[in-house]
Amino acid sequence: MAKNGTIVEKRKPMTARELARMIGVSQSAVSRAFTPGASIAPDLREKILRFAEDVDYHPNAIASMLSKSRTNIVGIVISDMQNPFYPALIEKLSRALQRVGLQSLLFNITRGANLEEQLSALRRYNVDAVIIVSATILSGQTLRWATEDRAAILINRVAEDAELNCVICDNAEGARAIADHFHETGRRRVAYVAGLSHTTTNRERQNAFITRLAEHGMTLSALIDSGEYSYYAGRNAALGLLERGGTDAIFFANDILAAGGIDALREAGARVPEDIAIAGFDDISMAGWPHYGLTTFRQPVDTIVDVAITMIEDGSCAPGQTPGIRRISGELIKRSSTVGPDAT
Repeated sequence: MAKNGTIVEKRKPMTARELARMIGVSQSAVSRAFTPGASIAPDLREKILRFAEDVDYHPNAIASMLSKSRTNIVGIVISDMQNPFYPALIEKLSRALQRVGLQSLLFNITRGANLEEQLSALRRYNVDAVIIVSATILSGQTLRWATEDRAAILINRVAEDAELNCVICDNAEGARAIADHFHETGRRRVAYVAGLSHTTTNRERQNAFITRLAEHGMTLSALIDSGEYSYYAGRNAALGLLERGGTDAIFFANDILAAGGIDALREAGARVPEDIAIAGFDDISMAGWPHYGLTTFRQPVDTIVDVAITMIEDGSCAPGQTPGIRRISGELIKRSSTVGPDAT
């Protein structure tokens, strides 16, 4: 580093061993001084901490992590960063972890890559718990292997064969609420657009929605598997439904699909909601933009995060505990995509 034309060599961080030698104590005493609750005489702790401050010593967090059975680090696994819902969820999750003294380590499992290689990295890290936020490309067997002997929670998906604790939105409740809303607003020929039809999240929404339509005497005009949760998949599905005709409302399995659908319909000359009403699921930030005004079922993200953090803190997701499924109620948010610009 240059300072006033002079090259200044950056000093290497001081090690715990060097600090211990300078003070005349053992290295373990230095370690205990920086460990909350550790057994060490108060006057000795004060002496070490005061001396450390004078010489600008800071403990090595990585070395500390490797030497302890508890690291205060939680691994977060994600496999769908393109969906705006998940980055927002991860931000809230990481902030909530920090509030209780935990840090997060993100593992982004990418499509098309060697899953075993990517998950081996997760197994090598000494994390206290694993939270799988979205893992549609991972089987139950793979999830069991990746989280073996770890506290683990699966968010926003149920994997019956993974034997993991699951914390999810009540998808069936949300799908029924949207069907009820369509019925209340006079819609009778309704289509459903799935993202990934094989996932439990989609199956719960789809089955509950179709059942509710039948209970109301409404007609399922079309059932489309778009193959992915993406903006362009939503566009293509909406244009296909418009060309086919006979649909006056569409329930898209998530908001990003619905956003693509709204844009495609308007560009093709269809009026939303006068000709076709649109609803989504999640309530991402984009859903509330005036351009979309998307009616959607809001996932209770804050509650989902709080439940997951509590399970980590109280040990109910630890190995050996009986796994369970926690379904959290959400809220139907009515906007102009179904009831016009005066929606409240």
